[in-house]
Amino acid sequence: MTIATKAIGLPCDAMDLYKAIQDLYAEKEKLERVIASLEELQRTAGSEPVLPKQTKRRGRKSMDSTERQEVSERMRKYWASRRQPKHTDSSEKNE
Repeated sequence: MTIATKAIGLPCDAMDLYKAIQDLYAEKEKLERVIASLEELQRTAGSEPVLPKQTKRRGRKSMDSTERQEVSERMRKYWASRRQPKHTDSSEKNE
């Protein structure tokens, strides 16, 4: 038995060597089939991206024209009240 056959754990007979080679070829073919199927999965997965399910929409909700009109009236009243001068007795304090 040579050092090379000892290192890789192969027997030294010519028939055993032939069987070892045949086993390695069989395993190689099996690995090639597995690699090919994984590559096919990757190729088909790349063409159709899986999109997550849409959940509730985030952000502001859109208003229809009646809601927009209500908000407009409310804001008009708000700003009108802000523009009115406040009645304080500041004129009496200055005298």
